Amino acid sequence: MSADNLFCQMYRLIASCVCILLSCATVTAQDPQFSQFYAAPLYLNPAFAGATGQARIGANYRNQWPAIDANFSTISAFGDFYNENKNIGLGFIINNDREGLLGLQSTNLGAMISYDLKITNGLSFRPGFQASMYNRSINFDKLTFGDQFDQTTGQVVNKNSIEGLNSGQSKFFGDMTMGGLFYSKNGWFGVTGAHLTQPDQSLVGSPDKLPMKISGHGGWKFLLRPGVMGSGFYSKPRERSITPTFQYRHQGRFDQMDLGVYYTLEPLIIGTWYRGVPFKSFNGIVNNESIVLLIGFTKKGAKDILNIGYSYDYTISKLGPASGGAHEFSIVYSWSTRDPRKPPKDKLIIPCPDF
Repeated sequence: MSADNLFCQMYRLIASCVCILLSCATVTAQDPQFSQFYAAPLYLNPAFAGATGQARIGANYRNQWPAIDANFSTISAFGDFYNENKNIGLGFIINNDREGLLGLQSTNLGAMISYDLKITNGLSFRPGFQASMYNRSINFDKLTFGDQFDQTTGQVVNKNSIEGLNSGQSKFFGDMTMGGLFYSKNGWFGVTGAHLTQPDQSLVGSPDKLPMKISGHGGWKFLLRPGVMGSGFYSKPRERSITPTFQYRHQGRFDQMDLGVYYTLEPLIIGTWYRGVPFKSFNGIVNNESIVLLIGFTKKGAKDILNIGYSYDYTISKLGPASGGAHEFSIVYSWSTRDPRKPPKDKLIIPCPDF
């Protein structure tokens, strides 16, 4: 085979791979996920805005499959507070998700509002709404095309290719999300509908609508005999509880379920859960993704709370543990903003975990 034919075939192969990658992105495009989904409450459901009854800020970082080129890194930051006089929660969120192979990234800024509605003495409902603006971009500079090679030595001699894909692409679009959350003293159940407008996110080629994402999440907290820290007048109760939880997501052809349990031994929180849908397969591959392990630390002061968490996803899919799994960190700080001279309202507190 001549050098010309060899490099022609290499060129076609690379171009075909690009087309396949773009096609796959169109078919299976899905939102990034957090293992510590309750440490990213506003990302999970806009109804969680102001849910603590305090002011709150937080940040999340996830690095998925760090050992391979097609890795993902996600950063999220949020803030919210609760207006006790009007029973309204307000919040904002900023997310950035980046894929390593082609530099595909998505950044969005969202603002949300929720309302706390008391149904009975033991049951409340919170509807929430979010409006967002997205910027999606891609840069093909990491790819090398046939016209950049020296056909004799095989070395890259041209920094630039005549291919149009060698330049960056970017697109802005708006989006809407709605959610609702029922909760009692010990349990909760929420539903979220994201990307209700199904905006066109295509960067090249034909239109590509961002699929609507429907998710459900809930759990129940079983309180155990509380522990005690200190003695005498300075003694303080410490929570002891077991909380089984679940989260289910459906987006396009993608389905995922998280089933797990949290054990609170304040100030420590330990969690473990399974991610996957074992009774469903895609292209003959069973949907088993990972086993997640979590350790968290919570520090509760008189008027503020600090939560710090770390989790690791042990990959059980075909990628295997050699992919590097996923590392995730979270930090959330909340503090009281209410007037201490006013008597507190008779209001339920959502019992979901901090992580």
